[in-house]
Amino acid sequence: QVQLVESGGGLVQPGGSLRLSCVSSGSRFRFDVMGWYRQAPGKEREMVATVVGGHSATYADSVKGRFTASRDNVKNTVYLQMTDLKPEDTAVYYCNANGVYVRYPYDYWGQGTQVTVSS
Repeated sequence: QVQLVESGGGLVQPGGSLRLSCVSSGSRFRFDVMGWYRQAPGKEREMVATVVGGHSATYADSVKGRFTASRDNVKNTVYLQMTDLKPEDTAVYYCNANGVYVRYPYDYWGQGTQVTVSS
């Protein structure tokens, strides 16, 4: 049973920083894609950043230049360094891992971690 567990969320003032971590367990293979999504109250879940294998990350326009995603392919972990946080970054942040393994697609989600940006 694959599990993704996020940590690092919390309350931070505008302009502050947080680092989210997502640790996986139960997988016997390296995930093709790992990334972060977020969902604010009353809004759809949206992509924040994704990292394919050892390639550079892809970011949503709203976080470019402020957020940095990285992953450890050996440990199947992914991180999100968030700087210059804004109130509009307030959301539940979810870790995701997806891809295809031996012709079978997979799509795993963590339980989410709350990030609140407020003074």
